[in-house]
Amino acid sequence: MLRVEHIGIAVKELSVSIPLFEKLLNASCYKQEVVDSEQVQTAFFRQGETKIELLEATGPDSVIAKFLENKGEGMHHIAFEVEDIQAEMKRLQQEGFVLLQETPKKGADNKLICFLHPRHSNGVLIEICQDIK
Repeated sequence: MLRVEHIGIAVKELSVSIPLFEKLLNASCYKQEVVDSEQVQTAFFRQGETKIELLEATGPDSVIAKFLENKGEGMHHIAFEVEDIQAEMKRLQQEGFVLLQETPKKGADNKLICFLHPRHSNGVLIEICQDIK
């Protein structure tokens, strides 16, 4: 794994959370994007080499909607950048981690992504991601 690519934070409303994080981070939101396959709208902030991703559900069946219902607003996942997502998925499976998808899928910010089941990472949802080239 190369670095922490971003930290994902589940929020109820981007319209409230974007201004809050702009004040907190003293930085502007540089990008918003809807990811239909995940039923989520995202907003990104850059802090050095790491990004903060705010996640708002766009539908009641969204993973984020369920997360907010069960846990409320807060940290949702940590994403690590990898050079070769296929190779890293294979390595992680060989190490005993359970992947939440068999193949990488397109995520926000021009990334291929895969999540690891939090049961195998001390309750933290881990995302691995690779730039789409």
